[in-house]
Amino acid sequence: MTLVPDAIRSLSWRILLIVAALGGFGLVVLYSAASGSIRPWALSQGVRFAMFLVMAVILSRIPERTWKAAAFPAYGVMLTMLLAVELLGAVSGGSRRWLDLGIIRLQPSELMKLTIVLAVARFYDLLPAGELRGVHALWPPALAIGFPVALVLLQPDLGTATMIAAGGIVVVFLAGVPLRLFAGAGAVLAAALPIVWATMHDYQKKRVLIFLDPESDPLGAGYHITQSKIAIGSGGIFGKGFLNGTQSHLDYLPEGHTDFVFATMAEEWGLIGGILIIGAFLLVTRWGMRVAARAPTRFGRLTAAGLTTTIFFYAAINLMMVMGLAPVVGIPLPLVSFGGTAMMTVLICLGILMSIERDGWRRRSFA
Repeated sequence: MTLVPDAIRSLSWRILLIVAALGGFGLVVLYSAASGSIRPWALSQGVRFAMFLVMAVILSRIPERTWKAAAFPAYGVMLTMLLAVELLGAVSGGSRRWLDLGIIRLQPSELMKLTIVLAVARFYDLLPAGELRGVHALWPPALAIGFPVALVLLQPDLGTATMIAAGGIVVVFLAGVPLRLFAGAGAVLAAALPIVWATMHDYQKKRVLIFLDPESDPLGAGYHITQSKIAIGSGGIFGKGFLNGTQSHLDYLPEGHTDFVFATMAEEWGLIGGILIIGAFLLVTRWGMRVAARAPTRFGRLTAAGLTTTIFFYAAINLMMVMGLAPVVGIPLPLVSFGGTAMMTVLICLGILMSIERDGWRRRSFA
């Protein structure tokens, strides 16, 4: 008999500590980016982080069957909200991505990243295993993924559209759909690339071209990547020291508190700081995949793997972007970059993962 209640004992304390360490380190970086001040970023970020972390713990108490029942309705609500963005959305920075609900501005495309995983996982949970080899095992998820991706591309937001597609495709692949169907779908997508390129905005095309050759315009379109590489490289192994960064403090590095926060960190904390952040995300990814492998239900396995992949892509795309290994697509570094939307999405993913892990733990306990 234990004196620790199940509600406390079943929490994933190790992963919560890793996430808290990531969020705390992010606050330190934001404090430095503001030249040693908790305003305007660190204080509000800390409040949001504490609130969303508590929310994740509360979500972990929701049983898996509730997420299963909510998968299709949640997808319908998010798709409706994406349509509403096109009609009524607020324009910011040249993009129409937000719904102004009065008390809060919501970005439905962010929540669609996790909703698409739930919906596609639920589809394959309902599909009999014997029907996985037919075309009908692919086209409903393809449409379910394609509709929100198309709406997000219209905003325009290439980075978020890519992540929505990636999360859904990973679930389709893990569900066991034959590779020949993937090959056929891949051929169709490859044939559509010229159409996609023709419909891209000029700034999006420029980002792709600059990714291929950033030195062609180092003071213009390639400025972000160039300055990011300088900041990361100048940090060396141990960094310049806390509050001693020059690229961010002298405003050479654009968006040093949001999309390029890793470059701000690397300049002051060096390779060691970079390894710590990357290592933390790898530990979260490893834990998420273990949750997926141990989940007792098909829905739990697919959902856990899809949500873990979503978190991994968040970090991987941002890190590749700031290192010049991918085009600049506006994906923040979750839990570290300033901003609440990406943080909320990742911590909801974390809450659902803990819910699936808790359900598996309870089933094994009563087995």
